[in-house]
Amino acid sequence: MLKIGVVGCGRIGKLHINNLINSVPGVQVVAAADPMLDKSGAREWLASTDFMDVINNPEVDVVFVCSSTDTHCDVSMAAVQAGKHVFCEKPIDYDIDKIKKLLALVEEKGVKFQVGFNRRFDHNHKAVADAVKDGTIGDPHIVIVSSRDPEPPPASYVAVSGGIFYDMMIHDFDMVRYVTGSEAVEISAVGSCLVNPNLQEESGIPDVDTAVVTMKMANGCIAVINNSRQAVYGYDQRVEAFGSKGMASDANDLLNTTTVLTKDGAHSEKPLWFFLERYNQAFINQVISFVDAINNDTQTVVGAIDGLRPVLMAKAATESCRNGGVYVKVEE
Repeated sequence: MLKIGVVGCGRIGKLHINNLINSVPGVQVVAAADPMLDKSGAREWLASTDFMDVINNPEVDVVFVCSSTDTHCDVSMAAVQAGKHVFCEKPIDYDIDKIKKLLALVEEKGVKFQVGFNRRFDHNHKAVADAVKDGTIGDPHIVIVSSRDPEPPPASYVAVSGGIFYDMMIHDFDMVRYVTGSEAVEISAVGSCLVNPNLQEESGIPDVDTAVVTMKMANGCIAVINNSRQAVYGYDQRVEAFGSKGMASDANDLLNTTTVLTKDGAHSEKPLWFFLERYNQAFINQVISFVDAINNDTQTVVGAIDGLRPVLMAKAATESCRNGGVYVKVEE
């Protein structure tokens, strides 16, 4: 029985705690910490407001890092240094040097480390990636990822998010790597404030809410990501892979697939509203995979290096967008 300690009991922390208790066999949540004791609403789990109490707990085998993004790397470093296995929500950090130091420490300590890019474990996206991997569609030529949130976050959130490429598109950068089986070499990005024309003034950072990124991959494939902070019809999540022998694509998950036809037209359900509904099973699947890697001493599916690569891509995209869409080489 693996003993789990959770750092951060906000929305994502509560989701993981609930899944660990109810949907992941062979684990037990034994400790949790959150600096916002009362606001978290998870007082019953909290032994302390200090995350080091979780890390230093001799019962804890695995630390789930679900705290705010600016703390991910520091908490992970402390947990790895203590010899704990770590599951860290994305992104690890915005500072590439800090991520590289964490990678080196993970290697030194020999612990298991997984990053929370849960979309790899989604049933739809995995089927598209498998069609590329097993050669069904031949060599991949074009991969398109559409990812659009149902409503924008407040400007106060954007101000500390790192921007759309680090905060939102980070998942899609990982998806491109996953589906193409290759790394981005050059990136071009363009963006606008179309959802909220006053976003930059209100947030205080040069961010955008609508963006398109084009990538040249090392294997020759061209990848395109489009993001919007507001899709009024729901959470829009689709992937298409076009290759030399065919194409694989997935559609949005709906509450049901029924179409009602009347004289007024055809009516069907809108996409599921947000990531908690759309990707809940993927959240469960990724943790089951992580637990299996620990128990069987195998490599994690989304390791520490997979936490670095999308941040390098986000950095290049941010630079490109701020310079009019010029191609920027992705740092090694």
